Amino acid sequence: MILKSSWEERKTIADQLLSYAGDNRIWLLEGPMGSGKTTLIKEVCGMLHTTTMVNSPTFPIINEYETIDHRPIYHFDCYRLMHIEEAIALDFESYFASGCYCFIEWPSKIKPILPVHHFLITIEIETPTTRNLICTHTAWNDLP
Repeated sequence: MILKSSWEERKTIADQLLSYAGDNRIWLLEGPMGSGKTTLIKEVCGMLHTTTMVNSPTFPIINEYETIDHRPIYHFDCYRLMHIEEAIALDFESYFASGCYCFIEWPSKIKPILPVHHFLITIEIETPTTRNLICTHTAWNDLP
């Protein structure tokens, strides 16, 4: 699925992504710095009725949010990881196996430990206010 939309339509995009992803709880978001990965995750978390503030986990690496029904949502920012061992030490795999939503920015940095099945969103910047989102249900070996 390819979505081409103005960032003003973020809520509509988030709704479409949730529908298209189905039961897949592992979401990988690839795109250049400033492409809107965290902004998109904020919108999706809003659709999932989070009760906690959604922001970039660049420095803590992992943020945990809670939904109104007290379910956790995990948000990973792998940008600062230097080695896969850091993700292993933080026990990323237990989060992935939890059955909870896991939104992972910069997933190519942890490719060896990603679950085989996931929902990949590649964000391309078309203009300062327009993004192309290429969305696929894929397996880890398809990740660039």
